[in-house]
Amino acid sequence: MNTLFQYTDNLGPAKIVHLYDPVANMKGILVIDNIARGTSLGGIRMATDVTAEEVFRLARSMTLKNAAADLPHGGGKAAILADPKLPLIEKEKLIRAFARAIAPLTDYIPGPDMGTNEQCMGWMRTEMGRAIGLPATMGGIPLDEIGATGLGVSVAVEVASKFCNLSLKGARLVIQGFGSVGQHAARFLTAKGAVLIGATDSQGTLLNPKGIDVEELIALKQQGMSVIDFPYGNKLDRDAAVEIECEIWIPAARPDVLRSDNAANLNAQLVVQGANIPFTPEAERICHKRNILIVPDFIANAGGVICGAVEHRGGTKEEALQTIETKVRRNTQLVVEKAIATNQLPRQVAIKLAESRVLEAMERLALSRQSSAFEEQEISLR
Repeated sequence: MNTLFQYTDNLGPAKIVHLYDPVANMKGILVIDNIARGTSLGGIRMATDVTAEEVFRLARSMTLKNAAADLPHGGGKAAILADPKLPLIEKEKLIRAFARAIAPLTDYIPGPDMGTNEQCMGWMRTEMGRAIGLPATMGGIPLDEIGATGLGVSVAVEVASKFCNLSLKGARLVIQGFGSVGQHAARFLTAKGAVLIGATDSQGTLLNPKGIDVEELIALKQQGMSVIDFPYGNKLDRDAAVEIECEIWIPAARPDVLRSDNAANLNAQLVVQGANIPFTPEAERICHKRNILIVPDFIANAGGVICGAVEHRGGTKEEALQTIETKVRRNTQLVVEKAIATNQLPRQVAIKLAESRVLEAMERLALSRQSSAFEEQEISLR
């Protein structure tokens, strides 16, 4: 039996579409989870090993994220099964082929995600007329340039740290996944006094208990090098970041980096999830029992999609930044407060909040359809 069916419920998914273009040799997956609140928004990631199950889980996370942020959008997610480090001309060919393939699926608006960026969204927009996270030259609010997701993560850390009696000044920070989100989160948090002591990428982990110069490390990454090429600090394997003693741990890479087999090794007080679904449910339960506070992904990392929604309705960069600050701060405070008061996992509280908004929208939609059907019946009887 297909394991995807175990995830279906009254929220969705609405569509699971597998795509293939033999000319471009493009293979892709699109999941539109729920559109009761409006057209679905969600990023396109590029990786060789993405599965339909992963894309669905990410699409559901987008449904919850958009609802929790009270955006007039549903959730969707897409993936192109290819190496994101392909030569640019080959990558463009795949992106454009994918855009043509999903063009008829108008209830999904794509944005950038792991392995794609503003340039890719420009290609998408040119091919099919819709995308968010566009280059500034195309009227977009570049998510990576302003660090939209990283800003939201830093705001969530600031709010949640107070519930841990934790001062950001001098707090040791480890970022698992030093890509765009991780880099901006590090930049914002070290500006508030935190000290980056560990960072990972696909090649390994950099550890320096005395602190890592964030700007120097970002400059090195922008040259296409790895964190383990940084000259100051110890070089460890990629999975070593879990065991580094710190106050704040931010996963900002792939799904399921913390699982039942390694959750007991996490050595932090506060986790703020910059990546989508970075922990398995069992890992979150283990950490909760160990009194590690976890701010779930769709609360903490909503900055990117909030920015995209502001862009979609024609807002400005300044408006996007203010909206991210306001929404992430309010939602983090609400979720953590209730989780502590009721001894629930923060994710449980956040899911109830988001699901209630989606279900309300579905109920309104059903009533509207019933009313329309009744009116049509009355007209036909006259």
